[in-house]
Amino acid sequence: MAFILALILAPALLSAADKKEGKTPAKQTPFKPFSKLADFETKGNWMEEEGGVLHLVPREGEKGWKRYESYLWLPGQYGDFVCQFEFKLGKGGNSGFYFRIADKSDATEHGFEVQLKDDHGKEKLGQHDVGGVIKTSGPKVNAVKPAGEWNAMTVRLKGSKLFVKLNDQVVQQIDMEEAKPADKPLVEKGWIAIQDHGQEFWVRNVRIRKL
Repeated sequence: MAFILALILAPALLSAADKKEGKTPAKQTPFKPFSKLADFETKGNWMEEEGGVLHLVPREGEKGWKRYESYLWLPGQYGDFVCQFEFKLGKGGNSGFYFRIADKSDATEHGFEVQLKDDHGKEKLGQHDVGGVIKTSGPKVNAVKPAGEWNAMTVRLKGSKLFVKLNDQVVQQIDMEEAKPADKPLVEKGWIAIQDHGQEFWVRNVRIRKL
């Protein structure tokens, strides 16, 4: 229900953001859905399940986040975009939404990550907690649901202005150029990927549109 409400309200929220910047909203391009494994690029052990769910079941010995070819990569590069998706974490689960990746050989070094993590109930939050942007900005609020429940996220990036909403709560509203490390560039266009952290993870209803 929360995800459906987010889809209904998203266009109004995005138009309001444009107006706040003193711009007239342009005619919106439609969202492009990514509902099948074939819609992505990956060498990871992602399984396609009923209802358009993509379930990551790491193979024996697969641990950590540095197996970048196992990430779930969207084809093509994106500059300004809005991406909406639902995700589910296992107990102690960890994943991430990466954007503006300049070089696919190392998404962590050459891109930025919104943390997706089983932090339900955690009070003190930092950049490595759910909704945080690694090495850039901690989340405004802990909005993640308990492990095993579906979460809805919207990520909007226009220029360097990042807006992230998790389960109807704003967790990021920052200028990346001001918040990011000085020695890490924010490229104008880059790849988008969902992390394989070597732990079970589920994602569905991924859709994106260019701004």
